[in-house]
Amino acid sequence: MTFEFATAARIVFGWGTFQHLPDLARPFGSRALIVTGREGRRGDALAASLAAAGVRSVPFHVDGEPKVATVESAVRLARAEGCDLVIALGGGGAIDAGKAVAGMATQAGDVLEHLEVVGEGKPLTASPLPFLAVPTTAGTGAEVTRNAVLDVPEKRVKVSLRSPALLAKVAVVDPELTLSMPPRVTAFTGMDALTQLIEPFVGVAANPITDGLCREGIARAARSLRTAFQNGADRGAREDMATASLLGGLALANAKLGAVHGFAGVLGGAYGHPHGAICARLLPFVMTANIAALEARSADEPALARYRAVARILTGKPDATAMDGVQWVARLCDDLKIPPLALDHSPAALDAVVAGAKRASSMKGNPVELPDDVLRRILRGSSTV
Repeated sequence: MTFEFATAARIVFGWGTFQHLPDLARPFGSRALIVTGREGRRGDALAASLAAAGVRSVPFHVDGEPKVATVESAVRLARAEGCDLVIALGGGGAIDAGKAVAGMATQAGDVLEHLEVVGEGKPLTASPLPFLAVPTTAGTGAEVTRNAVLDVPEKRVKVSLRSPALLAKVAVVDPELTLSMPPRVTAFTGMDALTQLIEPFVGVAANPITDGLCREGIARAARSLRTAFQNGADRGAREDMATASLLGGLALANAKLGAVHGFAGVLGGAYGHPHGAICARLLPFVMTANIAALEARSADEPALARYRAVARILTGKPDATAMDGVQWVARLCDDLKIPPLALDHSPAALDAVVAGAKRASSMKGNPVELPDDVLRRILRGSSTV
């Protein structure tokens, strides 16, 4: 057995921990680029509290999913303003943008040179600016991952800028910041979190550390996602989902993902669907395909036992079968009112998505290689629920 585990240098979790961010940031620099989402919620308050702590700041808003051009614009601003640290406050898009800016602000060359799949994949050679991450949603776990997902519109795909150097110096996870999430966002981000716990657990790079994280995270999501969706003020459910999201980020960063996320980058870039909605509708169909392929190999496939373990955790039934877990996930998607994916079913369109998904790094973590006809069947199923 060989594995490694790397994460943010420091994780601070708990209700009200956002208030400590200025003191946490002060040792890393004196002028921060604050990267927030479109609305910039809490950005002004953060800037004021940083100023009181002796840290000046410059705001940068990310309009929707971060694109290569978004990062390039923010890098120019950070350099022009002499920023010596980056703080990202928001959902996964804002955090990924901040992460990429911190990495690229000190690099020569452009972003595309360092991107996977569509770029040259060159490693980052200079030390990034110190990066601090504060999630306001509970889904991506981006605050503890080593990659930044960027949209490349001209290629109609989302791909990663990836390096261990991108790991945050401090990740502050305050469940209080998630209380304002509307039900739709709670559903999408929560399903992303659940997917990012199941895929590393059943995948080819699972290890004893990530196994424990995934088991705990799946249990918390199973008991609390519906509650958080139905009653966003439920503090116990919000804390569970913030924990599940964090654990999923820790797991995926160290044990890979799978076919759901192999598809997600391509579909997100091609169709613009929310990432969590893509994950949600793909998950039961990918689980079904994987289980069938594993059973065709052998009843003793280790990943089959893992799917049965997932089913037991989700359902709470000690005799649950792997397919019981699939059915539980499908019902959850219905309960969360996640719509089918709107996809082009023409052979050319499906083949293009399949080809792109097979090139994705996440696909390499899937527990079994799925043939093209099965991948097309997954796409058709997720869009006709």
